[in-house]
Amino acid sequence: MTFWTYLLHCADRTYYTGHTDDLERRLYQHQEGILGGYTSTRRPVELVWAEAFATREEAKATELKIKNWSRIKKEALIAKDWKRLKQASIPPAERVARTSASLGKTPRLRSGMRDEGDSLLEAAPPPVIVLVRPQLGENIGKAARAMLNFGLTELRLVAPRDGWPNPDAGPAASGADVVLAEAAVFDTLAEAVADCTHIYATTVRKRGVTKPVLTPEAAAKAVHATAGRSAYVFGPERSGLETDDVALAHSIVTVPINPEFGSLNLAQAVILLAYEWSKGVALASPPEVPLDPPADHAEFEQLIEHLNRDLDAAGYFFPPERTEATLRTIRTAITKTGWSYNDIRMMHGIIASLGRAKKIL
Repeated sequence: MTFWTYLLHCADRTYYTGHTDDLERRLYQHQEGILGGYTSTRRPVELVWAEAFATREEAKATELKIKNWSRIKKEALIAKDWKRLKQASIPPAERVARTSASLGKTPRLRSGMRDEGDSLLEAAPPPVIVLVRPQLGENIGKAARAMLNFGLTELRLVAPRDGWPNPDAGPAASGADVVLAEAAVFDTLAEAVADCTHIYATTVRKRGVTKPVLTPEAAAKAVHATAGRSAYVFGPERSGLETDDVALAHSIVTVPINPEFGSLNLAQAVILLAYEWSKGVALASPPEVPLDPPADHAEFEQLIEHLNRDLDAAGYFFPPERTEATLRTIRTAITKTGWSYNDIRMMHGIIASLGRAKKIL
């Protein structure tokens, strides 16, 4: 039997990578939207590259490798431009080093959260998220959504209970289709993390395994500070990782949590680790909205005087001997809120309107 790794060019100009043992049938399924998932909403698709392999393992390994490539590398492969493909395979930091060397300069670069040094360091790649025996497609979709929110795109699934792709994952992903479309499926955890040098098992129970225990923040710093691919591994929704799963990891990641109720759902656990990792990279922050400058004390005094005048005219201060104490209470309430200049102006308008309303009545 022949196995194929293939690349499709989608209607929205993105690329989809997959593998199959029947290329013609798989292409038909993509064109008709039978498979669901990424390509179903990006039709028509066009087969732009395919390569045959003797075993499924080779085809899957090639699929996984190409999925991690940039668009430039994929297009160089499609065009069979081996020179451009080789150039695109050089890490960015090394390309800078070669260019600087040709100009007689010695660059000093900071990579991730590492200290700046004399040697050139390549930024650590983003961690992969590995879901071991996930049970519900909906939870896989929510995990994908959590990943993409914080810049993670590589999802690996180990023996998903209901198979893959899963029609329940897409709606729950809320637009994180690219994560689901590029998700790779493996039979075992060992296969899923075979290319990773640092593996972090997420669990609240040590299960008798002696491993370094890290918080999500400490794990994120370790991922940024060390070279090589890292993996965050999450267990099934109901029971979490088994002892044999944890044994494959180098470290355990545990979230400080209420000991009386230590239950996080899968997406919550993913988003905690993804967020901590994202603090070491440059993600876009929400735009800052400038606040009105705070009102000065003179503005407060004018407002209090205005309020006192209208309240006195309305007969608010009763009995008269309590007037001073009542004014003190009003002054305390107004001055402790930290109002802006516009807030003060608004209150003047409100008080004036109340006075006009009384005259009309």
